[in-house]
Parts: sequence; structure tokens; C-alpha cells
Amino acid sequence: MRFFRLFLIIISLGCFLFANDDAPPVEYDYLSKKEVQYFIDMMVKKHHFERNYLESVLKNAKFDTDTLKRYTGKYVAGSTNGPWERYKAHVLDPVSLQKAKDFKKNYATTLERASKDYDVPVEYIVGFIGVESKFGEYTGDYRILDALATLAFHPNRMQKFFKNEFEQLFLMSREQGYDITKLQGSFAGAMGCVQQVPSVYRKFGMDYNNDGVKNPWDLEDCIGIIARFMHQNGWRNGMSVAVKTNFADNRYRGITPTHKSTYTIETLNANGIYATEEFQEPRAYLLRLRNDTHDDLWLGGSNFRILTRYNNATTYGMAIHLIAQSVK
Repeated sequence: MRFFRLFLIIISLGCFLFANDDAPPVEYDYLSKKEVQYFIDMMVKKHHFERNYLESVLKNAKFDTDTLKRYTGKYVAGSTNGPWERYKAHVLDPVSLQKAKDFKKNYATTLERASKDYDVPVEYIVGFIGVESKFGEYTGDYRILDALATLAFHPNRMQKFFKNEFEQLFLMSREQGYDITKLQGSFAGAMGCVQQVPSVYRKFGMDYNNDGVKNPWDLEDCIGIIARFMHQNGWRNGMSVAVKTNFADNRYRGITPTHKSTYTIETLNANGIYATEEFQEPRAYLLRLRNDTHDDLWLGGSNFRILTRYNNATTYGMAIHLIAQSVK
């Protein structure tokens, strides 16, 4: 699962939270850069691509300022993952929650099959696909070639990672017969209804509807991908995911909230934090959601951490959880 853990660091979750409304990509002479020429040499020698093809693709690639600024300088909260108010407005609004119910009904057969195959709940599969693409409606309007060329060949926090993804993009396109210049996705180069970067798609893409094609834009294939992801990360049916606490003030200023490490229930209770319903584990993540006017405080179980292994943010995991609760 190493690729998934790298993937969650950078992916744009729910690409419709970040519509591409900045300046459009511009022409750029990538072929004049030495590191691009080294890349071309490597692809010819290692993967036996035609040099003329690589040069024609790189000549076509553009520079995307909007993409690059998300990964330069110090990380800025909200630049690669939405704040809680944005999630509430875009994936937890009444229209979106109705779409979740409709999706559960319309894809009931495939969802139930995935649930049985991988021993995971239908509702959380629905939650994942709702957050990632609003059930396939929003899969990204950035040209993947431009996004990954920009991030592979211009200095940024994740340049090594993105250079590998650029290599994987060529391999994926060749394997699947894609026109590399026409693929669209997120500003991080992620594709389809569960937003997979090329390396993740090549490793974990699956043909769950048995039509002979591993298709990242096919909702039934995406159902299988997410179900398998949850299973392989250790999902335990019947265990708590997230439980509300008794916190009832405007802003929380106690012990540090985090979805990356746990507190004992005794420690939480000693700090005045109690679950409002049964919580089955001896330790819990303390989760804070910052609304415009107040904070909400939740306890998260080991299953909650699995949600954030796909995208490393409390807001992301809680959005999935609340969609799941809405369609039970």
C-alpha cells in the first residue's frame, strides 16, 4: 500500500472543490530544459519509447501556474485539501446527499457485491465516491499532461514524486491506448471517479464490472477499487468510525486534536471529553471540525484512520463518514 500512502499526501480530494478558474496553462519550451532531455533519454532506454513521440508530447505540454503554486513554498492549509465549510457546501449539501441516496439505489447490485467480496459497508463506498467526484460528475478539468509536466520539471515540495508520476503517465497511456494529450483530471494529475494518479491506477486499477477494461472513469470499477482499498487497509465491520462528543462551546482549546495519533479514553475523559454514544475501542483519535462560528468535536476509531489513508485530512474522512450516515 506504499503507493496509496504517497498518493494521499498530494491528491485533491473531491476535485470539484478546486475548479480550475485561475489563469489557463501557457506555452512553455520544455524541450530546452536539460532535465527534460534526461527524462526523454531515460524513457527511450528504460521503456523503449520512440524519441520523436516523447518530443512531440513534451512540445505540446504547457506550464500551469495554478498547479505549481499549490506545491511551492510552505504548505498552506486549504491549498490541496478543502476546509470544512467547503466540504459542507459541496458534498454535504442537500442536493449532494440526495445524489448519494440515488447512487446507492442505482448501483445497489454492484455495491452489495463489493460489500460481500471485501467485507466492507456499502455506505462508506458511497461516501468515498461522493467526496472524490460526486459520483463521477466531477473528475477534473485540468489537462493531466500539463499538470504533471509542470510539477515534474519545476521546483516544488513534491517534485520527485511528480516526476515519477510523469513517467507513469506515459506507461499508463501506452498500456491503455490513451491519447496522453487529452486526459483530464485534478491539479495533482489524478483521474476518474476515485481520483487515482497514474502509478496508483497502474497498480490498483481493476475491471470490477468484467467488461475487459480497467477504467478509472467507470463507476462500477471505482466501487471495486474503493472496496478493495478499505479491505486491504484493515477495515473492521461493526466497529466505530466516528462518534460525537459532549463538547458544546464555540471554540475548542484543549488537548491537540489529530487524526494521526490516539488518546486513551481515560485521558479524553480526564480532559472533559466524553462520547455521546458507545465507542468500542480503548483509544480514539480526537477530531475537530472548524465551522465558521464554532467547532465540532468527534472521536475517531481505527476505521476512521483508514478513510484518511486515501487522503490525509480529518475533513476528508468526516465528509465520507457523514455521507455514509446519511444513506444508511
